[in-house]
Amino acid sequence: MQYVTILGSTGTIGQQTLDVISQHTDRYAVFALTAHQNVDVMLQQCVRYQPQYAVMQDAEAAQRLHQRLQAEGFTIQVLSGMEGMIEVSAHEAVHAVMAAIVGAAGLLPVLAAAKSGKKILLANKETLVMAGQLFMDAVKQGQATLLPIDSEHNAIFQAMPGQPYDDLAEVGVNQIILTASGGPFRCYTKKQLGEVTPALALQHPNWVMGAKITVDSSTLMNKGLEVIEAHWLFNARPEQIEVVVHPQSVIHSMVSYVDGSILAQLGNPDMRTPIAYGLGYPERIASGVKPLSLVEIAKLEFEAPDTDRFPCLQLAYDALAVGGTAPAVLNAANEVAVAAFLRDDIHYLDIPRLLDDTLQKLPVEKVTSIDQLLEIDAQARACVQKAISKTSITHACKAVAL
Repeated sequence: MQYVTILGSTGTIGQQTLDVISQHTDRYAVFALTAHQNVDVMLQQCVRYQPQYAVMQDAEAAQRLHQRLQAEGFTIQVLSGMEGMIEVSAHEAVHAVMAAIVGAAGLLPVLAAAKSGKKILLANKETLVMAGQLFMDAVKQGQATLLPIDSEHNAIFQAMPGQPYDDLAEVGVNQIILTASGGPFRCYTKKQLGEVTPALALQHPNWVMGAKITVDSSTLMNKGLEVIEAHWLFNARPEQIEVVVHPQSVIHSMVSYVDGSILAQLGNPDMRTPIAYGLGYPERIASGVKPLSLVEIAKLEFEAPDTDRFPCLQLAYDALAVGGTAPAVLNAANEVAVAAFLRDDIHYLDIPRLLDDTLQKLPVEKVTSIDQLLEIDAQARACVQKAISKTSITHACKAVAL
């Protein structure tokens, strides 16, 4: 029996992980569940899966969960805060940790899992974007097993040679090709993009995801973050990572070899496939996903991304090329800007503008520690928030004038 901690169990990836686990109760058991403050969903999950621990990042939510569990006769231990998440990630009884917390909040628990030698199912791309080298060093030193769960990186992992390498050329790899759906606004003009609302941005054509990642997908920032993630996961230089828009989301990514071969992983757009691959690795287990019918798909389309209409992708390439703390600044700025857009505080096209401005304002430093990265993260967030306040006032004044 393998015991699993799920960081972010109430989110989309967390719920899908529980669905896969429920199909293999002879192999997997839930050790701990964590969430931010969704007490209702966490209570339902605790009742059904009966973990040993439940962790709420919000202390008040943890207290409410504890009271409700007691009232229903459960003795599940309830912890709170970052300390609680770190504890259940590094606990000696845990075999695998599903890292599904969105954003920078997932960094410290995943680092703890790496240092403790766990099998890490990494769905939190911000960990590598913020602290790539530090995290990869922790994985190596802790002798952890790192398995990418993002559908794109999971596809690449499946199509890559298994042996260790220091350079892609050593294993005959010419290029990594990340596919992107293009999001709901792939065919929009710049004028139309200026009129995009949060409700429109949350309507992804292929995938069911959380709000933040769905907006990121529409701006192509999600793909930009994946470029940075691929750099660290596969030791690939920026010029070795290509992005191709593939509207059907059937080919999840590809690896191009020097002999002209391209290996691709195909499947229906359902995150339970990479989740099952990660849980079962090196074996394969059933995921509950409907088999892909190529006849039903009928055609597969590809096109180059338009970085003029969707500049976030180029900003990510630029941050990766600069290196140091630039990717951490980009990530923090994006989290704040997307949250402001979802609140209707800024316009859709303000997102890339705010990211670019923040990257220009904050100096780039060499990464030396997690504490430094957390400080940089806070500085970037404050910088963007200040700019958002001015942007909101400007937009309000224009609205009044009209």
